[in-house]
Formats: sequence, C-alpha cells, structure tokens
Amino acid sequence: MNLEEFLEHTNSGKTIHFPSEAQELCDELLREATRIKMKLNCEYHTEEEIRQIMAELTGQDVNETLNLIPPFHTDCGKNIHIGENVFINSNCTMQDQGGVYIGDDVLIGHNVCILTLNHDFEIEKRAELHPSPIHIKNKAWIGSNATILPGVTIGEGAIVAAGAVVTKDVDAKTIVGGVPAKLIKKIE
Repeated sequence: MNLEEFLEHTNSGKTIHFPSEAQELCDELLREATRIKMKLNCEYHTEEEIRQIMAELTGQDVNETLNLIPPFHTDCGKNIHIGENVFINSNCTMQDQGGVYIGDDVLIGHNVCILTLNHDFEIEKRAELHPSPIHIKNKAWIGSNATILPGVTIGEGAIVAAGAVVTKDVDAKTIVGGVPAKLIKKIE
C-alpha cells in the first residue's frame, strides 16, 4: 500500500485492521513523522524554517501565513490541511490519519488535541482503528487544552472554550464548553 492508497482508505472511513498493510504503513508514517517532529521540536527555527519543516511533515506546500509555535505533535502528518492565516500555539497534537481540515483565520490554543481515530469497542478488535475527519471552519477559535474528537466539525466563527471535550458538531457562531462540550451561547 502506498501513501495515496492509504489516504484514500482512511479518507473513505475504512477501518485500519490489525494486522494489515494499512496498519503497517500507519506505523511507517509514525516513524517518519517522529523523525521530522524531532527536527522541528528540538532546536530553534525561524518562521520560514518552521513552514519548510511542516511542508516536509505534511508532504504538501504550507502557505506563508501559517504561524506555528513548536513543539508540535502528530503521528502521521500526511493528512493535515491548513488554510490561510492560521495560528497554532505550542504543544498542539494532531492525530490526522482520518483527515484534519483547518480553514482560514483559525486560532488553535496551547495543548489542543485534534484526534481523528477511534479504537474498536469490541475487546477482540480493540487494536483496529476507525478514522473520521475533523473540520475546523474559517475564523474558529479553539481554546487551550481543548480536545476535538473524531468526526467533529467546528462551525465558522465558533469558539471552543478552554478545556472543552468536543464530541459533537459545533454550530457556526456559537460558544461551547465543558465535558462533554455543550452550547454556552450564540455569538451575535
């Protein structure tokens, strides 16, 4: 299985069985991402160098408006898609096998976890992974220490309060918070 086939597999929501070619490539991508993350996270880099390393990590061009403060963590990297004018604060983790799609003018706080994989609920199949994409729409703000779970869409202009655990879609122009995250108010 090559990278294109892997991304087609995970982007279609197909299970990553254990053992399988998809799982073997998942492990290979983890090793590659770890090598690149060490380069990013273990020494000082200019903003331009950070964007170059992120391009290597994601396997695609990264626009010049990305502002990322290391350290940054991922266990794949190849299914991260970042819009214009995005700010990602330190210690963000993106488990992106299922696809992370970040719109324009998005703010992501310290220690945010964006997680696109679930393990199977059946004990005998617990090692199997179920990918599901996360979409963060334009002008959203994800507060520090928030966790976004698989399959969630954060609506345009929405705010996820610090420490929230988002298990369901968030409507545009709303503020959610808590565990699990619930509507706090609408933004006028």
